Amino acid sequence: MHMEEYSRADVTQLSGMLREGSLSPVEAVELAIEAADGLNPKLNAIIHPRYERALYDARTVDKSAPFAGVPIVLKDLGAPMAGEPYYAGTSFLREINYVPRQDSYLTTRLRKAGFIVIGRTNCPEMGTNITTEPLTYGPTHNPWSSSHSPGGSSGGSAAAVAAGIVPVAHGNDGGGSIRIPASCCGLVGFKPSRGRVSAGPFAGDSWAGSAIDNSLVRSVRDAAAMLEVLSGYEPGDPYTAPPPNRPFTTEVGAPPGRLRIGFLDRPASNAFAADPQCSAAVISTARRLESLGHAVEEAHPAALEREGFQQRFLTVVTGSIAAEIDRWSAVLGRRIEPEMLEPDNATFYRMGTQVSASDYLRAVQWLHDYRIAMAEFWHREGFDVLLTPTIAKPPPELGYLSDPEHGQARIPEYQQFTAQFNVTGQPAVSLPVALSASGLPIGVQLVAAYGREDQLIRLASQLEQAGAFVDELPGTFAGTSL
Repeated sequence: MHMEEYSRADVTQLSGMLREGSLSPVEAVELAIEAADGLNPKLNAIIHPRYERALYDARTVDKSAPFAGVPIVLKDLGAPMAGEPYYAGTSFLREINYVPRQDSYLTTRLRKAGFIVIGRTNCPEMGTNITTEPLTYGPTHNPWSSSHSPGGSSGGSAAAVAAGIVPVAHGNDGGGSIRIPASCCGLVGFKPSRGRVSAGPFAGDSWAGSAIDNSLVRSVRDAAAMLEVLSGYEPGDPYTAPPPNRPFTTEVGAPPGRLRIGFLDRPASNAFAADPQCSAAVISTARRLESLGHAVEEAHPAALEREGFQQRFLTVVTGSIAAEIDRWSAVLGRRIEPEMLEPDNATFYRMGTQVSASDYLRAVQWLHDYRIAMAEFWHREGFDVLLTPTIAKPPPELGYLSDPEHGQARIPEYQQFTAQFNVTGQPAVSLPVALSASGLPIGVQLVAAYGREDQLIRLASQLEQAGAFVDELPGTFAGTSL
């Protein structure tokens, strides 16, 4: 197989070739390593390569597994692997070369399915930014433009898939961290319903249930396939999403029926102006959906305009960060001081230490009430899907959101549409439907009612088959750059 054919193949296509024997697991992993060797110096996407181990895994993989030999990368946040470095983007874990003693349930599922991990990817320290520019490892560059951010916090994973190094990457999403990089890098990024994917055994949930793991891929059929692999209850999970009526993969290409779809092409807050290019992507997608037979109207949940969301979400996040840093202090056997953290996380830590138990629980209760109000759009007003931009502007330049003085204040310019659905626990997917005037990807987001991944897969697949997705390749791509 030539590099061009490998780099363009999605998981479904590649696994088919591996099953039929036209490609061996070792050959697939060798191609992934070749692509990484050629492109990673430009991208800084993979920060912990495990190439020799990956080749050993490819030689010994159970060839009866459904995805035996498909290369994948894991984000360096979540999905620990027993006996291998795991730093969560931090300098303090790097200093002690922290090595977990046990696989996460997610890692176990991936390995059982036959995926071969070739490395771990770059992420912001503790995943607390929507750009991937940690001081410890340096920035990851967007394959579409080296001067622009790939998004965050799963930016290294997104860059690796967009550049054709691997067809799939692990990511996680606590406020948009799968969907935002998918939008910035021209990928499909699916955030499942709360409880769909286990966070165990190291955690029951994270950020009061707002964070969840999944993957970044190039096609809707791959998104469905990865949900099949990663979904399901594991021992000790505090809750689990209702099981689907049938396998997610059967929803690909299935008729979605005539859906009632509301769209919002601007930030719900009057404090932020609409970006004309992101608005245009939503409006053109709405028109396409209408042409496909759906009832589409300009409408959105009134709760999106409710004041106080950011304040309560920040209370939960900073309180959680403070608790996590204290937990890592116990692992290190010494206190992690704010000075050991990047400036933004030092601020979050200090804020979190001031959050009392009652503060935290009041914020959680407020967000619970918010969740009920948001659900009315689907359950009382009768809408099936909400369509929005994924992020409020095209991808930012590197340095804009990581600026130590102004970066955090700039994040709301971009993060207007994603964190709300982490709190509600609803499934949401970012789809690559447009390019900006400067040739950067622009994604739109579809959101369904809780537990309705099936509906999103059917609708996203319909859009994909109707030619709604961008079919251009980034400038830095294994099939053309090597």
